[in-house]
Amino acid sequence: MRIGATVPNFKAETTKGPIQFYDWQGNSWAIIFSHPADFTPVCTTELGRIASHNAEFVKRNVKLLAHSVDQVKSHIDWVNDIKSYCPDIRGEFPYPIIADADRSLAVRFGMLDEQQINDPEVAKTIRALYIISPDHVVRLSMFYPMSVGRNVDEIIRCVDALQLTTRIQHIATPANWTPGTKVVIAPSVSDEEAKKLFPGGIDFVTMPSGKSYVRTTTNY
Repeated sequence: MRIGATVPNFKAETTKGPIQFYDWQGNSWAIIFSHPADFTPVCTTELGRIASHNAEFVKRNVKLLAHSVDQVKSHIDWVNDIKSYCPDIRGEFPYPIIADADRSLAVRFGMLDEQQINDPEVAKTIRALYIISPDHVVRLSMFYPMSVGRNVDEIIRCVDALQLTTRIQHIATPANWTPGTKVVIAPSVSDEEAKKLFPGGIDFVTMPSGKSYVRTTTNY
Protein backbone atom coordinates (compact mmCIF):
# COMPACT_ATOMS: atom_id res chain seq x y z
CA MET A 1 0.00 0.00 0.00
CA ARG A 2 2.04 2.91 -1.30
CA ILE A 3 1.21 6.60 -1.12
CA GLY A 4 -1.50 7.33 -3.69
CA ALA A 5 -2.85 3.77 -3.68
CA THR A 6 -6.58 3.22 -3.19
CA VAL A 7 -7.36 1.01 -0.21
CA PRO A 8 -9.55 -1.94 -1.29
CA ASN A 9 -13.02 -2.26 0.19
CA PHE A 10 -12.07 -5.23 2.37
CA LYS A 11 -14.19 -7.13 4.86
CA ALA A 12 -12.82 -7.99 8.29
CA GLU A 13 -13.81 -9.38 11.67
CA THR A 14 -12.99 -7.01 14.51
CA THR A 15 -13.44 -6.57 18.24
CA LYS A 16 -16.49 -4.43 17.42
CA GLY A 17 -18.05 -6.85 14.94
CA PRO A 18 -17.64 -7.35 11.19
CA ILE A 19 -16.84 -4.32 9.02
CA GLN A 20 -16.83 -3.44 5.34
CA PHE A 21 -14.08 -0.85 5.11
CA TYR A 22 -15.75 1.78 2.92
CA ASP A 23 -18.97 1.66 4.95
CA TRP A 24 -17.02 1.82 8.20
CA GLN A 25 -14.85 4.74 7.05
CA GLY A 26 -17.74 6.79 5.67
CA ASN A 27 -16.68 10.41 5.06
CA SER A 28 -13.95 10.37 7.68
CA TRP A 29 -10.19 10.16 7.48
CA ALA A 30 -8.90 6.82 8.74
CA ILE A 31 -5.73 5.38 10.20
CA ILE A 32 -4.96 1.66 9.90
CA PHE A 33 -2.05 0.52 12.06
CA SER A 34 -0.67 -2.99 12.49
CA HIS A 35 1.01 -4.90 15.32
CA PRO A 36 3.10 -8.08 15.38
CA ALA A 37 0.86 -9.97 17.81
CA ASP A 38 -1.38 -9.66 20.87
CA PHE A 39 0.07 -9.52 24.39
CA THR A 40 3.31 -7.91 23.24
CA PRO A 41 4.79 -5.14 25.41
CA VAL A 42 5.55 -2.37 22.91
CA CYS A 43 2.20 -2.88 21.16
CA THR A 44 0.39 -2.65 24.48
CA THR A 45 1.94 0.77 25.12
CA GLU A 46 1.11 1.91 21.58
CA LEU A 47 -2.54 0.86 21.53
CA GLY A 48 -2.99 2.37 24.96
CA ARG A 49 -1.35 5.65 23.99
CA ILE A 50 -3.42 5.92 20.81
CA ALA A 51 -6.61 5.10 22.71
CA SER A 52 -5.88 7.76 25.34
CA HIS A 53 -5.53 10.30 22.48
CA ASN A 54 -8.79 9.23 20.82
CA ALA A 55 -10.45 12.60 21.46
CA GLU A 56 -7.71 14.31 19.42
CA PHE A 57 -8.42 12.01 16.47
CA VAL A 58 -12.19 12.48 16.79
CA LYS A 59 -11.67 16.25 16.76
CA ARG A 60 -9.88 15.83 13.41
CA ASN A 61 -12.58 13.53 11.94
CA VAL A 62 -10.22 10.54 12.01
CA LYS A 63 -11.33 6.95 12.65
CA LEU A 64 -8.83 4.45 14.08
CA LEU A 65 -8.51 0.80 13.05
CA ALA A 66 -5.87 -1.45 14.59
CA HIS A 67 -4.68 -4.74 13.08
CA SER A 68 -3.12 -7.82 14.61
CA VAL A 69 -2.83 -11.37 13.33
CA ASP A 70 -4.55 -13.03 16.30
CA GLN A 71 -8.22 -13.97 16.82
CA VAL A 72 -11.01 -11.68 18.08
CA LYS A 73 -11.20 -13.47 21.45
CA SER A 74 -7.49 -12.91 21.98
CA HIS A 75 -7.89 -9.25 20.98
CA ILE A 76 -10.66 -8.75 23.53
CA ASP A 77 -8.58 -10.26 26.32
CA TRP A 78 -5.67 -8.06 25.25
CA VAL A 79 -7.85 -4.94 25.32
CA ASN A 80 -8.57 -5.63 28.99
CA ASP A 81 -4.82 -5.69 29.65
CA ILE A 82 -4.33 -2.46 27.68
CA LYS A 83 -7.04 -0.69 29.68
CA SER A 84 -5.48 -1.93 32.91
CA TYR A 85 -2.06 -0.67 31.83
CA CYS A 86 -3.49 2.71 30.72
CA PRO A 87 -6.05 3.71 33.39
CA ASP A 88 -6.76 7.03 31.63
CA ILE A 89 -8.77 5.08 29.00
CA ARG A 90 -12.33 5.62 30.22
CA GLY A 91 -15.31 3.44 29.33
CA GLU A 92 -15.43 1.35 26.17
CA PHE A 93 -12.22 0.87 24.22
CA PRO A 94 -12.53 3.51 21.46
CA TYR A 95 -11.57 1.68 18.27
CA PRO A 96 -11.80 -1.80 16.72
CA ILE A 97 -8.93 -4.25 16.24
CA ILE A 98 -8.97 -6.40 13.10
CA ALA A 99 -8.49 -10.16 13.50
CA ASP A 100 -6.26 -11.49 10.69
CA ALA A 101 -5.28 -14.98 11.80
CA ASP A 102 -4.45 -16.17 8.26
CA ARG A 103 -2.40 -13.01 7.60
CA SER A 104 -4.33 -12.34 4.37
CA LEU A 105 -4.74 -8.63 5.05
CA ALA A 106 -1.17 -8.36 6.29
CA VAL A 107 0.08 -9.80 3.00
CA ARG A 108 -2.33 -7.71 0.92
CA PHE A 109 -1.26 -4.49 2.63
CA GLY A 110 2.47 -5.25 2.65
CA MET A 111 2.73 -5.34 6.45
CA LEU A 112 5.26 -8.18 6.70
CA ASP A 113 8.97 -8.22 7.36
CA GLU A 114 10.61 -8.95 3.99
CA GLN A 115 12.93 -11.58 5.50
CA GLN A 116 10.02 -13.59 6.94
CA ILE A 117 7.22 -12.98 4.43
CA ASN A 118 7.10 -16.55 3.13
CA ASP A 119 7.21 -18.31 6.50
CA PRO A 120 3.76 -18.24 8.14
CA GLU A 121 5.11 -19.87 11.29
CA VAL A 122 7.43 -16.99 12.17
CA ALA A 123 6.30 -14.06 10.02
CA LYS A 124 5.12 -11.13 12.08
CA THR A 125 3.51 -7.93 10.94
CA ILE A 126 5.78 -4.92 11.26
CA ARG A 127 4.49 -1.68 12.71
CA ALA A 128 2.88 -0.37 9.53
CA LEU A 129 0.62 2.69 9.62
CA TYR A 130 -1.46 4.22 6.85
CA ILE A 131 -3.25 7.58 6.98
CA ILE A 132 -6.16 7.41 4.54
CA SER A 133 -8.23 10.31 3.22
CA PRO A 134 -12.05 10.12 2.89
CA ASP A 135 -11.70 9.04 -0.76
CA HIS A 136 -9.94 5.85 0.51
CA VAL A 137 -6.51 6.91 -0.79
CA VAL A 138 -3.30 6.32 1.19
CA ARG A 139 -1.89 9.77 1.90
CA LEU A 140 0.98 8.82 4.23
CA SER A 141 2.61 5.63 5.44
CA MET A 142 4.99 4.88 8.30
CA PHE A 143 6.92 1.66 8.93
CA TYR A 144 8.66 0.81 12.19
CA PRO A 145 10.52 -2.41 13.05
CA MET A 146 9.22 -4.52 15.92
CA SER A 147 11.86 -3.05 18.25
CA VAL A 148 10.75 0.60 17.89
CA GLY A 149 7.49 2.05 19.21
CA ARG A 150 5.55 4.78 17.44
CA ASN A 151 5.28 8.44 18.42
CA VAL A 152 1.57 9.27 18.69
CA ASP A 153 2.20 13.01 18.73
CA GLU A 154 3.93 12.65 15.36
CA ILE A 155 0.94 10.77 13.95
CA ILE A 156 -1.36 13.61 15.01
CA ARG A 157 1.06 16.19 13.58
CA CYS A 158 1.02 14.35 10.24
CA VAL A 159 -2.79 14.32 10.21
CA ASP A 160 -2.79 18.08 10.80
CA ALA A 161 -0.29 18.61 7.97
CA LEU A 162 -2.20 16.40 5.53
CA GLN A 163 -5.53 18.02 6.28
CA LEU A 164 -4.03 21.50 5.94
CA THR A 165 -2.31 20.82 2.62
CA THR A 166 -5.46 19.13 1.31
CA ARG A 167 -7.55 22.13 2.26
CA ILE A 168 -5.08 24.78 1.05
CA GLN A 169 -3.44 24.15 -2.29
CA HIS A 170 0.10 25.22 -3.27
CA ILE A 171 1.70 24.81 0.17
CA ALA A 172 3.77 22.20 1.97
CA THR A 173 4.80 21.88 5.60
CA PRO A 174 8.52 22.18 6.42
CA ALA A 175 10.53 20.07 8.85
CA ASN A 176 9.19 20.11 12.42
CA TRP A 177 6.08 22.06 11.34
CA THR A 178 3.31 22.45 13.89
CA PRO A 179 -0.10 24.11 13.39
CA GLY A 180 0.14 27.88 13.16
CA THR A 181 3.80 28.02 12.17
CA LYS A 182 5.28 28.88 8.76
CA VAL A 183 4.48 26.82 5.68
CA VAL A 184 6.42 26.59 2.44
CA ILE A 185 4.98 27.78 -0.87
CA ALA A 186 5.21 25.14 -3.60
CA PRO A 187 7.92 25.62 -6.29
CA SER A 188 5.25 25.30 -8.99
CA VAL A 189 3.80 28.65 -7.91
CA SER A 190 5.45 31.71 -9.44
CA ASP A 191 6.34 34.71 -7.28
CA GLU A 192 3.54 36.74 -8.86
CA GLU A 193 1.01 33.97 -8.25
CA ALA A 194 2.25 33.58 -4.68
CA LYS A 195 1.67 37.28 -3.95
CA LYS A 196 -1.92 36.92 -5.14
CA LEU A 197 -2.53 33.68 -3.26
CA PHE A 198 -0.96 34.94 -0.02
CA PRO A 199 -1.58 38.69 0.11
CA GLY A 200 -0.87 38.76 3.84
CA GLY A 201 2.83 38.45 3.17
CA ILE A 202 5.61 36.14 1.98
CA ASP A 203 9.15 35.73 3.29
CA PHE A 204 11.80 35.12 0.60
CA VAL A 205 14.79 33.28 2.06
CA THR A 206 18.15 34.43 0.69
CA MET A 207 20.42 31.56 -0.38
CA PRO A 208 24.14 31.58 -1.37
CA SER A 209 23.14 30.09 -4.74
CA GLY A 210 21.11 33.20 -5.49
CA LYS A 211 18.06 31.05 -6.17
CA SER A 212 14.88 32.17 -4.42
CA TYR A 213 13.22 28.80 -3.95
CA VAL A 214 12.42 28.81 -0.22
CA ARG A 215 9.40 31.01 0.27
CA THR A 216 7.42 30.85 3.49
CA THR A 217 4.27 32.40 4.86
CA THR A 218 2.22 32.35 8.04
CA ASN A 219 -0.76 33.93 6.30
CA TYR A 220 -2.66 30.81 5.37
